[in-house]
Amino acid sequence: MDKKKRAAAMAAVYAHIKTSEERKVQALAEQAEQKDAAGAGSSKGRDFLGLVPNIWGMAGRQSQMQANTMMQLRMFR
Repeated sequence: MDKKKRAAAMAAVYAHIKTSEERKVQALAEQAEQKDAAGAGSSKGRDFLGLVPNIWGMAGRQSQMQANTMMQLRMFR
């Protein structure tokens, strides 16, 4: 497989993973809004524990994927 096709395939996989992660975050935000609307009368207020996306985890995963891509493209020669 030539370099252009390989790069296009990796970009497509990366875009798919990114959009699926964005969908998960959006679903969590919608759940939090519904939970907040349902508990608007309570004195508890907002309870986002467990609903906040792990930003550090996603950033680490993204950097690992980018490093793997660079190794596959043999940029470190």
